[in-house]
Amino acid sequence: MPVNQTLSTYSDMAYATSVVVYIAAMLLYFGEFAYGRTGAGVRKRESALVNAGGGATSTPVIGHVETPQKRPLSERLGGMAVAMTVLGALVHAASLLLRGFATGRVPWGNMYEFGSAICLAAVVAWGIVLFRQLRAERREATPTQLRGLGGFLMLPVILLLFLSGTVLYAKAAPLQPALQSYWIVIHVAAAIVSSGVLLFAGVASVLYLLRCRFENNPLKLAKFGSRLPTSQALDRMAYRATVIIFPVWTFAIVAGAIWAEAAWGRFWGWDPKETCSFVAWVVYAAYLHARATAGWRGVRAAWINIFGLAVMIFNLFFINIVVAGLHSYAGL
Repeated sequence: MPVNQTLSTYSDMAYATSVVVYIAAMLLYFGEFAYGRTGAGVRKRESALVNAGGGATSTPVIGHVETPQKRPLSERLGGMAVAMTVLGALVHAASLLLRGFATGRVPWGNMYEFGSAICLAAVVAWGIVLFRQLRAERREATPTQLRGLGGFLMLPVILLLFLSGTVLYAKAAPLQPALQSYWIVIHVAAAIVSSGVLLFAGVASVLYLLRCRFENNPLKLAKFGSRLPTSQALDRMAYRATVIIFPVWTFAIVAGAIWAEAAWGRFWGWDPKETCSFVAWVVYAAYLHARATAGWRGVRAAWINIFGLAVMIFNLFFINIVVAGLHSYAGL
């Protein structure tokens, strides 16, 4: 099938636009994080409202019209950041769809498309967690300062998108013959979703370590650490994301082995890509085990999760770009 160059051009334009929108969202998230109240400030404000006499016994004043309170700057910045994130994700998804329509195949046939899809999966995972948490906060009235963390996820996403769109960029083209299999839809899609969610989980573990350092010594990272959610919230966020996506990562490895048997006549050959993927699986299995083991929970488990993210990044870039193997032709 010939490549539709018009759709390919529109795809590249949408990709560049999504990066610009993500940058705007990141700056807005960081603005909310910088201008937002600390956890102690939130509790003081709530206590002041309770002590102000706003109970059920208060009598309304006839003819008095209450003027609506102006939303704090941090909340306005956070709302705009979420809106920009949604807009960026829609434009980002459009770039992948246009690339797929332009080539008549799934839009993850090379490193450029693969990296783009991983970033979209990470942003979608963040959006799901964010909206679920905000809904829970409205129901329970227990703010966790979660929204301001979006900038810390957007930063690696933007860096990966920039690298994919420059160093790893590939023109729209049909799939190589070795990749023309229905397994590219199953195996690679599972790997994309897993990598995106694990990126999100790794960022949460990094922030967890920073928050723990602040809690152990409030003089260190005072302004930064006080604006982070509690260590329990960050640890729970990283754990839930990993435990949910770990079966998907397991399925991705199994599906890859089945595809390898169909393509190369063996399920496993300790190719560098296969080996590094298995090492990442072992690391994340160790993290889940450590998270459930007394004496290993907390900081030790978080370091294992971060090491797993480092293995995934090593597998994505060094193994795919530098090391020669059976997967080199795919750019995946």
